[in-house]
Amino acid sequence: MNHERFEQQIAFLLELDKLKNIYRQTLVLHEDRQENDAEHSFHLAIMAAILAEHANEKVDVLHVMKMVLVHDVVEIDAGDTYCYDAKGNEDKLERELKAADRLFALLPEEQEREFRGLWEEFEAKATPEAKFANALDRIQPMLLNYKKGGVSWMKHGISEDQVRNRNIPTVSAGSDMIGKFAEEIIRAAKEEGYLK
Repeated sequence: MNHERFEQQIAFLLELDKLKNIYRQTLVLHEDRQENDAEHSFHLAIMAAILAEHANEKVDVLHVMKMVLVHDVVEIDAGDTYCYDAKGNEDKLERELKAADRLFALLPEEQEREFRGLWEEFEAKATPEAKFANALDRIQPMLLNYKKGGVSWMKHGISEDQVRNRNIPTVSAGSDMIGKFAEEIIRAAKEEGYLK
C-alpha cells in the first residue's frame, strides 16, 4: 500500500469538507437558510443521473456526475461569487485559477490531472458532458429560487432579462427540454412579481 498516496487523497477529501461552509444565494426549499456548495453539488449529481435522457447529445452520466461534484471545489478558496454581481465577477477567474492550483495539487499527480481536467472541462462548456453539466448548474438555482418565492431575485432586484440572458443560452446548449422549462420558470416568475 502506498501510504503517501493515501494520505494525499485523505487530505483532499478533508479539504472538500469546507464546501459545507460555502453558502450560496439560493435558499433550500424546506428550511429558511442558504444552500451550501456541498448540497448544490450533490443535487446536481442526482439531477445528472435522473435527467440525462434530456441532454441534447448522448452523455456519459458518470462523467457528468464527477464534473458537477468538483465544479465548485475552487470556491473553498475563491468563495461563491453571486452570478449577477458584476463587480465580483471581474476577478472571479483569477481567484478560481489560483484556488484550482492549490486544491487539486493536494491529490496524487494523475488524480490532480483528472480532477483539474474535469473542472477545466466544465468551465470550457465545449463537450456534450460539460454543456449538460452547465445546464444543470443553471437550472437548479433557478428552480429552487422560483419554488422559494423568488427570494434571492427580489432581494437583489434581478430582472427578467438578467435571468434570461445569463441562463437560457447555457441551459438550451445542454438540453432543449430543460431550456424550455427554464423559459417557463422565467415567465411564471415575471407574472408572479419575482423578477423586475
